[in-house]
Amino acid sequence: MDELNLTENNGISSYNDEDIKTLDWMEHIRKRPGMYIGKLGDGSHADDGIYVLLKEVLDNSIDEYMMGFGKTIEVTIADGMVSVRDYGRGVPLGKVVDVSSKMNTGAKYDNKAFKKSVGLNGVGIKAVNALSSLFRITSWRDGESKEVEYSKAVVTRDSGTIPSKEPNGTLVTFVPDDTIFKNYQYKEDFIEPLLKNYVFLNSGLTILYNGKKYYSRHGLVDLLNEYLTSEPLYPIIHLKGEDIEVVITHCNQYGEEYYSFVNGQHTTQGGTHLSAFKEAIGRVIKEYYNKNFEYTDIRAGIVAAISIKVEEPVFESQTKTKLGSKDMRPNGPTVTKFINDFLKKELDNYLHIETETSDILLKKIQDSEKERKAIAGVTKLARERAKKANLHNKKLRDCRIHLNDAKGDKTEETSIFITEGDSASGSITKSRDPNLQAVFSLRGKPLNSFGLTKKIVYENEEFNLLQAALNIEDGLDGLRYNKVIIATDADVDGMHIRLLLITFFLQFFPDLIKQKHVYILQTPLFRVRNKQKTIYCYSEEEKQKAIKELGKNPEITRFKGLGEISPDEFRYFIGKDIRLDLVSLKKEDLVKDMLEFYMGKNTMERQNFIIDNLVIEEDIIN
Repeated sequence: MDELNLTENNGISSYNDEDIKTLDWMEHIRKRPGMYIGKLGDGSHADDGIYVLLKEVLDNSIDEYMMGFGKTIEVTIADGMVSVRDYGRGVPLGKVVDVSSKMNTGAKYDNKAFKKSVGLNGVGIKAVNALSSLFRITSWRDGESKEVEYSKAVVTRDSGTIPSKEPNGTLVTFVPDDTIFKNYQYKEDFIEPLLKNYVFLNSGLTILYNGKKYYSRHGLVDLLNEYLTSEPLYPIIHLKGEDIEVVITHCNQYGEEYYSFVNGQHTTQGGTHLSAFKEAIGRVIKEYYNKNFEYTDIRAGIVAAISIKVEEPVFESQTKTKLGSKDMRPNGPTVTKFINDFLKKELDNYLHIETETSDILLKKIQDSEKERKAIAGVTKLARERAKKANLHNKKLRDCRIHLNDAKGDKTEETSIFITEGDSASGSITKSRDPNLQAVFSLRGKPLNSFGLTKKIVYENEEFNLLQAALNIEDGLDGLRYNKVIIATDADVDGMHIRLLLITFFLQFFPDLIKQKHVYILQTPLFRVRNKQKTIYCYSEEEKQKAIKELGKNPEITRFKGLGEISPDEFRYFIGKDIRLDLVSLKKEDLVKDMLEFYMGKNTMERQNFIIDNLVIEEDIIN
């Protein structure tokens, strides 16, 4: 019988007392950083860990401002070193070590010193300390100061309490540990929006960043104006109350666009407050007009933002990108009731007073309803076609893991390559990771969708199948891949296909681009090799550098198209070293005007632009 209870060891060690380990807090953070700051990364994405470290430090300074102390925050970033100086009350000198190196230490547990702050668990700044090769905190308070310096959360210097004439406040300086954040680099493109959001949400706050000043007088109105890429149909509705601020407008664009914040934290994944906001907007506007409108027609083309302040907020992760709180405060109203009651009163009043706005809004809703009904028949047929196609979609070679999976790891790493022609898609399909990378193959050049209505999305088989593959018909909540990667040849035809696809997304799914899901795949133009080494080059400059490195008469191959690259080679270009260019929109990029210029009628203005910017490529034989 004993034999039945025995299993072969198979080389597995025994399970004894010594196998049970207790890690110090800093060891735990360093071994499991993802639990505290999300993903690591090298700074090439907005949600990479180095930006979370910056946010954790900034949030403490913002909390001081929100409590009425310190109107200016100075941020300096240079050579990988970050400094944040505020002019708040300063950390109590006897607790400088505790707040920076003792877990679950903070001033935010009793709700008195910090009523509605972002950080409540006393974890954030300790995580920054543990994940930094250098971490220095200095506090100035009532004519005295104290400075403590750490390396990977171990104290290397403590100044003790000394007299000082500096104004009150706190300075935190840190250098992310490059053994954890490999080859990291802070990028202006991600820092600037972060700092702008802070001043938009805190009217009157000044942030000085590397000598540049950020300040907002009109709060969320300034935020919306910053992100609008279409002209608003009516002046921005701005409603403000205790613990809530909202802005609403509509544009002639498809989809719904929202920005949501809790206690100054940008909740990029929304949460209970955003769901309540969307529901309340639909309900209040429907009741105001007293017509049986669909909520989707009411919200079509909406651009809006909401910011609320919640006591003891509960987020669904340490990185605080999604609100989980059901109530505004302990024993207080629910988030849903609070937002609904506010909009029921304030938005309804606004629409009664501003009749010109309410007339424009009514026409917009009616236009959306008219278009939806006009394509209802087409939509139904297209959905049925897409359903059948999902079972045997020859265009789509799917992967096993998807962004919208309820559970599962690595959902953020999912991507889909949109390729031109069978040869390219064949190379990618053979070399891709079938767990995380899908492939959608285009037949040739897609239709130029500029100026067309959404009806074309359903009538055009290719567009309809692409929409179905991405699962974005009803918005981005169901998006199946985090990265939508356009993989075309780097020639004239390839560039044209890129333009046509981007036009399609900008016309009908602008959120896909605004929320930074669309990328262009960079593929090598040259292969330079000798018997010892192979170097892939993405530009003429890289080619010349490789020739110098490899010495006399290396073999140079020019890749004309993706189909020419063997699957064995291709796996290097779509693996961990993949090079991607993000397709992004800036404030000055008015979508309608831009598309009109590039994709509209062939005007003299465009012809002159092409002539002025024409580049003739010559193959140089070395």
